Amino acid sequence: MGSPRCCAPPSPTSTESHLFQSFNGLQELAERRSFKAWFLDQFGVLHDGKRPYPGAILTLEKLASSGAKMVIISNSSRRSSVTMDKMKSLGFDPSLFVGAITSGELTHQNLLRRDDAWFSALGRRCIHMTWSDRGAISLEGLGLQVVDKVEDAEFILAHGTEALGHPSGVARPMKLEELENILEHCAAKKIPMVVANPDFVTVEARALRVMPGSLAAKYEELGGEVKWMGKPDKIIYESAMAMASVDASDSIAVGDSLHHDIKGANAAGIQSVFITGGIHANELGLNSFGDIANSSSVQALASKYDAYPSYVLPAFNW
Repeated sequence: MGSPRCCAPPSPTSTESHLFQSFNGLQELAERRSFKAWFLDQFGVLHDGKRPYPGAILTLEKLASSGAKMVIISNSSRRSSVTMDKMKSLGFDPSLFVGAITSGELTHQNLLRRDDAWFSALGRRCIHMTWSDRGAISLEGLGLQVVDKVEDAEFILAHGTEALGHPSGVARPMKLEELENILEHCAAKKIPMVVANPDFVTVEARALRVMPGSLAAKYEELGGEVKWMGKPDKIIYESAMAMASVDASDSIAVGDSLHHDIKGANAAGIQSVFITGGIHANELGLNSFGDIANSSSVQALASKYDAYPSYVLPAFNW
């Protein structure tokens, strides 16, 4: 393990310097700074959707043995319980985590409770964009009526990018372009959107898959109103702090997306670890798992996304 490498990106428009330290593994960071709680992204950090990354399970065990509390914070459109079941099926021990907070869980709870003005005014009839081969998201218990005609809809619920929900309960597979065409009609009607997964893309077995955040961004371009239910909004970090009973000064977030994970941690006022081998691997010129990114490349990318990590690691390993 080498000594930490420091890098301060130049900022021609500001006198503020954004410093980060680079480590080869998590051990040195954990020994230097004891955080009470670690908020961990899953895709691109712990696993690739198909299998755990090398060393990820051991690293979790090492952190747990130090007494750290760990919470999964994910922009997954699935409920928290489904996320924990998925982690178990991949070989992770669920008892190592305090719990999981997902965008899908936050969306479900807000649609159920409707205890703020925005959600209480939303209506019940929705266009439901969901998954097909990944399995459609259930809306059971929410009292919603799925419609497939824009003129009947009061809002859009974006869980996925592969299918359109049908009133019969069947999800009809659709191409991304077809869903975007529907969005154009929805924007003309000025109906709001709730996006239950703000990610633009995610890592899946080393490939990048389009996620609902891309639809939401398109909808905003069309002039539509979007409620973003996850990272980088600080709602998910505040929920994690409440779950772990810690404050910002005792927390650190680990993620592979500068726009979502690191920018969100910046907004929540907590420190962060940027894993370079996730969705930005190609942008950073990385070809294999564990490759070390050039510090100047990381610095340039952080400036591009206006998201500044405290620490940089090639992978979530010890």
